[in-house]
Amino acid sequence: MKFFKSIFEFYINSSIHVALAVYALIRITEAYFNLAYNESLNYFIFYGTITGYNFVKYAGIAKLHHLSLTKNLRLIQIFSLICFVLMVYYAYHLPANILISFIPFGMLTFLYAVPIFKGLTLNLRNTASVKIVVIALVWAGVTTLIPLISQGIPLGFNGLLYFVERFLFVIVLTLPFDIRDMKFDKKHLQTIPQLIGVERTKKLGFVLLGIIMLIEFFVAPNSSFKLPFIMIFMLLIFLLQRASRNQTKYYASFWVEAVPVLWLLLMFGLSA
Repeated sequence: MKFFKSIFEFYINSSIHVALAVYALIRITEAYFNLAYNESLNYFIFYGTITGYNFVKYAGIAKLHHLSLTKNLRLIQIFSLICFVLMVYYAYHLPANILISFIPFGMLTFLYAVPIFKGLTLNLRNTASVKIVVIALVWAGVTTLIPLISQGIPLGFNGLLYFVERFLFVIVLTLPFDIRDMKFDKKHLQTIPQLIGVERTKKLGFVLLGIIMLIEFFVAPNSSFKLPFIMIFMLLIFLLQRASRNQTKYYASFWVEAVPVLWLLLMFGLSA
């Protein structure tokens, strides 16, 4: 049992789970816009997510949540290096214009972890009220705009609505994390729960989910996409309602983060 627990903790702490969530959102975008599966792009983003997230978490800037990982940190570093090499391998198979389109999101990820000016300790992660917006922009951009750009699909009004929906979806996914982190985050961060409290944060999440639902009925290609989304919509309401400052260890980092993967499975399963 201890062995399986160690494997599970490595799976979470090494960012494999979050990378699967990002991968699932890309596959959902491909389905919504009837895009051809792009192996090089999808795996580049998958391994890039692991590399980027582990850089953010273990770069030595924000150590507060990771003091207990010292013994396993070396293993995670080696794993991250392997993922970086695989990311470079798949990057080699991508056209230059696609790689260039990643630059804004790569810069945001870098500045999220590293201080903007030499001699300062302030980065985007520690800038008041910026953290959740940066996360949502990067996730939404990489999982919606990049797949469309890679296949030469004009953004258009429908694509713009889809990007807004994905941006709001990621914000809702992030709220349980911010609620959890209230006991760790410093007051100057001014996260949404810090600014308006836990209950109002949940109400805000419900309002955003309502907006997401409205957009979904405009962007969904046909009715077969709507049932899986409604199921995910109800699940998010449940998860957000039950989020608390004293939630279980893996409530957000596993269950909430698994929502995109479950959405993909439901979408493919119900359409089979």
